[in-house]
Amino acid sequence: MCKATGLFISLEGVDGVGKSTQAERLRDYLRSLGLDVVLTREPGGTELGTVVRGVLLHGVHRDDGSAAPDISARAEALLYAADRAQHVAQVIRPVLRAGGVVICDRYIDSSLAYQAGGRELTSDDILRLSQWATDGLWPRRTYLLDMDYQASSRRLTGEADRLESAGAAFFERTRQAFLDLARQDSHRIKVVDASASIDEVWAGIKRDVDVLLHERGMAGSEGDAR
Repeated sequence: MCKATGLFISLEGVDGVGKSTQAERLRDYLRSLGLDVVLTREPGGTELGTVVRGVLLHGVHRDDGSAAPDISARAEALLYAADRAQHVAQVIRPVLRAGGVVICDRYIDSSLAYQAGGRELTSDDILRLSQWATDGLWPRRTYLLDMDYQASSRRLTGEADRLESAGAAFFERTRQAFLDLARQDSHRIKVVDASASIDEVWAGIKRDVDVLLHERGMAGSEGDAR
């Protein structure tokens, strides 16, 4: 396994909590400090991942346009792992080896929360699969944006995908699984109240990021937020 020398940050949480907005703010801030930053996502951070993302979010359709049977829980977990293995090899590790920053919208914690929490698979199996797919690569920091179902569902627009259509009970299992992960790994995972304003959420993330930059001797820990 090659040593990663850059900074790896992930953002987690159920749909509708504002991960993408905060990931973009973080990217822009770090770039303003002169850092080499790549913002990516799972699933879908590579060409292979884009294909996998389409299957995971919208299912499989036959040539006649009819929907094939839904993806089984185990097959879903394997598809996520395949996407992640390619993502780490093609995108994440090369940036980290070069000393850059990777910001990832979802990573292993999403598999643990959605597949082992929401889908009720065994967390040990999901963890072993994810560890193997990534060759043991974990973020230095994970920001878990947390919000209740009523608030987050009001933020969702457009046609619901497979996961968004799973309902309140699935959401609550998944949210609780995320919070359990944060309690188990509080050194890495920081819980952020996503019900606060966008600016308040960003201010909390920025304060912690500045500490990380200082600890790692990376440039610009005194830069201005944008």
